[in-house]
Amino acid sequence: MVSQITNRFAGLKGQEAPRALFDRQLVWIALGLMLTGLVMVASASFPVSLRLTGQPFYFMFKHAALLGLALFVSAFVVQVPLHKWLHYSTHLLVLSIVLLLVVLLAGKSVNGASRWIPLGVFNLQPAEIAKFSLFIFMAGYLVRKQEEVRQTFFGGFMKPIIVFGCLATLLLGQPDLGTVIVMLVTVFGLLFVAGAKLWQFLALVMVGVAGVVLLIIIEPYRMRRMTSFWDPWEDPFGSGYQLTQSLMAFGRGEWFGQGLGNSIQKLEYLPEAHTDFVFAVVAEELGFVGVTLILMLIFALVVKAIFIGKRAFESGEQFGGYLGFGIGIWFAFQSMVNVGAAAGIVPTKGLTLPLISYGGSSLIVMTAAVSVLLRIDHECRLKGNGIQVKEQNDDEEE
Repeated sequence: MVSQITNRFAGLKGQEAPRALFDRQLVWIALGLMLTGLVMVASASFPVSLRLTGQPFYFMFKHAALLGLALFVSAFVVQVPLHKWLHYSTHLLVLSIVLLLVVLLAGKSVNGASRWIPLGVFNLQPAEIAKFSLFIFMAGYLVRKQEEVRQTFFGGFMKPIIVFGCLATLLLGQPDLGTVIVMLVTVFGLLFVAGAKLWQFLALVMVGVAGVVLLIIIEPYRMRRMTSFWDPWEDPFGSGYQLTQSLMAFGRGEWFGQGLGNSIQKLEYLPEAHTDFVFAVVAEELGFVGVTLILMLIFALVVKAIFIGKRAFESGEQFGGYLGFGIGIWFAFQSMVNVGAAAGIVPTKGLTLPLISYGGSSLIVMTAAVSVLLRIDHECRLKGNGIQVKEQNDDEEE
């Protein structure tokens, strides 16, 4: 009996561990960010949750439920082959446009902005779906029209810009300039990756920057955000209040922070402490060391997305390559804007910190985006092992 057990363990020792067909590091990075977000939302939302509901952990339990829903959705998304996303990319874009129209006609208004469709369990924000849908559509478009994008301006280069313009018009009606800027930067990045001519790219960037400046000038509240960004201490109890409170949180954090749960600014001083400005609470409670670790996790996630996109191109999976790069640019720029706004580096834009901030739509859509990255990597590994993903006839015709 003892000899049989010994022989069995000896046999296991001699066998090589099976190769994983997905990126385990990406899974752990994403889960790490999600768990960090759950802890920080619980800490940052404690005072406002107690005031609004009488329950100190109301927003924490709700965020946990949304996190569970996000993981359930991602478990479904990761099973969808890439050729299905390619085939239905236009359908997803049309669905996003319909949802944006619905939110303009019958959306829920909060703080003067109509961005949500109430669904009972949570409020759906179509802008998050529109972002992801646009990037999927762009990846499919660049696969089909790559040569046109590289050779012609009005034929291949301008068509996706027109599509972006339609979405931007609907988003500005909410209004939601932050999402428009994230879309614009990601679309520009994808066009650059696709090999658009440099003069076309630079000309479009200049037009885009001019358009954003014009949109800021014509809206008084956006101008107030800009002026408060330039000198928040000029009006610390008015237009600069949110930023000055955020900067105080950063200052109190020092190297190692005040300790988890010991933030002062979250005690009704810093507005939106568990949503847009959760990073300020992170800085105050966990200090420079905690901020650095979280930024390293986000950076690792972005690098993973870029490398997955690169591997997809090398495997001949053009759609997965563009989509991987698009998700990487999206996560990187949105994180930069959120962190920059909290630290006073860029104007406040109301964008969530990926996988960390409180918000159902953002959490679900970004978790789904990570699942798509896992699917891209999975199919590239299958190709590397000589296994082809089965495609339906209608997808081959597309």
